[in-house]
Amino acid sequence: MSNTPFVSPSQIRAQFSAAMSAMYKNEVPLYGELMDLVSDVNQHCLDNDAALHQHLANTQELARLDEERHGAIRVGTANELHTIRRLFAVMGMFPVGYYDLAPAGVPVHSTAFRALHEDELKQSPFRVFTSLLRLELIDNEALRDEAAAILARRRIFTDGALALIEKHEQQGGLDAADAEQFVQEALETFRWHTDATVTSAQYDALHDQHRLIADVVAFKGPHINHLTPRTLDIDAVQEQMPARGISPKAVIEGPPTRKHPILLRQTSFKALNESVRFTDQDGADLGSHTARFGEIEQRGAALTAKGRDLYDQLLAATRDEMGGAPTESNAQRYYQTLEKHFSAFPDDLTELFKDELAYFIFTPTAQGMAKAGQFPANTTITQLIEQGDVSIDAIVYEDFLPVSAAGIFQSNLGDNGAAEYTQLSNQDLFERDLGQTVIDEQALYQEQSERSLASCLTQLGL
Repeated sequence: MSNTPFVSPSQIRAQFSAAMSAMYKNEVPLYGELMDLVSDVNQHCLDNDAALHQHLANTQELARLDEERHGAIRVGTANELHTIRRLFAVMGMFPVGYYDLAPAGVPVHSTAFRALHEDELKQSPFRVFTSLLRLELIDNEALRDEAAAILARRRIFTDGALALIEKHEQQGGLDAADAEQFVQEALETFRWHTDATVTSAQYDALHDQHRLIADVVAFKGPHINHLTPRTLDIDAVQEQMPARGISPKAVIEGPPTRKHPILLRQTSFKALNESVRFTDQDGADLGSHTARFGEIEQRGAALTAKGRDLYDQLLAATRDEMGGAPTESNAQRYYQTLEKHFSAFPDDLTELFKDELAYFIFTPTAQGMAKAGQFPANTTITQLIEQGDVSIDAIVYEDFLPVSAAGIFQSNLGDNGAAEYTQLSNQDLFERDLGQTVIDEQALYQEQSERSLASCLTQLGL
């Protein structure tokens, strides 16, 4: 075996994220405008909110803010999902969480590939929300069989990518030259292709079943359909998009505006209508397809299981009162109803901590460090916080929300699909296709919080 040192998975991930962003900016010029808007809003927030700036510094999110992206892809077969897991493993990205979008009318189930440890996320917080089409939810048996046959014929990975994945697995890493080649080979899987793999009639049949089914089945690969930057003020981005020539979706998905944001808020610009060439077309004769869009997200506190239960309860109450998902016509009433119900969710860090609704990191204050080694052995972390000896910052939520993801999909792919699918969630089947069990995101946040608490207490001599 060569003595050439391996490149760290985080470095490969950072290289891939940068290459993906450059490719997507070239393919979707409006993405560049969106990035400029987000950058301007973030800078304004940092310049005018000292507490926010300090929070991001405490949680080590400041340096990673401009690099933060999440992509989204949709694969069509168990084999594609299994291999994409192996591809992401080269970059130190692993499947976290299981998301079933079928109850919201989107025939996929999903996971998010990302780094697991806060130190790895600090180096490159790139994530890819990855969905597997559930062909069994297509109720037309002939169309279901035809879609399966179309997907079985395609190869979404280059020979070079497959060879380097195998090399990585055999030797435990890639050197600099192999890593550079891997990034270029892997990029091909996510590239947009104007040429479809189906006739216009086949496309129409798939599209009529559900637009997302057409998006997965009719093309050569799982083109990246959005690449999402992180903003510090999603309301400002939503408000300023039209002035930049960007048409936003009607409603920001997720919780309402808060002093201390929780979980995830997302919006997007509406999907592009792009020219495609079906297999029965030639020359200048082109069809069209709507799939790719620009998404923006604002991330807040990771919630405990208790906090998630309360969030889900309040969101459900909001939607029950509204009679369903929000639309352009009732957006203002939806926001008002959302804020009314979420007044039951504390918006104070100490209260969130005491009620065990969110996960935190703990930092000794200057006052606390001055008393290091002098605290009684039975001093609790709550007492240290109340005395001002320890400060707390919420751990950022690194994952996703199924209702919000479905809302983004539906707003960009149209609402003409099934209102809901009666087929039950099937995490066992997803994990069998994936080739491993998904990782519990709650356990990751709990471990991070416990590491921080242990470090804090050690510094204080407790």
